[in-house]
Amino acid sequence: MNDRRDGQQDVLYTIGHSNHEIEKFIELLCQHEINVVADVRSSPYSAYSSQFNREHLQAMLKQAGIAYVFLGEQLGARRAEEECYVDGKVSFDLAAKTPAFIEGLERLRGGVAEHRVALMCSEKDPMTCHRGLLICRNLRGGEIAMRHILEDGSIETHQAAESRLLAICKLPPGDLFDGKETLIEEAYRRQGERCAFVD
Repeated sequence: MNDRRDGQQDVLYTIGHSNHEIEKFIELLCQHEINVVADVRSSPYSAYSSQFNREHLQAMLKQAGIAYVFLGEQLGARRAEEECYVDGKVSFDLAAKTPAFIEGLERLRGGVAEHRVALMCSEKDPMTCHRGLLICRNLRGGEIAMRHILEDGSIETHQAAESRLLAICKLPPGDLFDGKETLIEEAYRRQGERCAFVD
């Protein structure tokens, strides 16, 4: 089995269930030796892909020897806290400061220290999903390396995803006046506003 660490860092994987057949989804998890799925959907049900409704998904994962943990209350994009909404839209910056979100990140840190964990949400692209724009953004620069399992089973590092995010937001990779980090934060802000839940 591949080690769950990358040098000195623990590794957190992410995956979007998209419209995969459940068997294909589990195949992708097994390909990367994932043994825990952390569901970060606020509501663990899908109108379009009912195979990913919580109870069915949990049962199928169990058959494959993969544990299921629901973290949608702490790390979901639709926030219960009224203070996270600005003009009816969730502010990812405000969500990141809530006690529930901070607690959810701590649970993740503990989990990846012991297991091969994949954050799961519905969108296939982590840069159009809160798992990349909110959760991974708030784990940057720490002890966790982030890897995104893409639709074809390939892996994209979070650094590569951030480079794509700059391109999506039509921002340069860095210039004389604004360093790359400043531009990445601006890209997160712009894309977060586009993708945030509207009540």
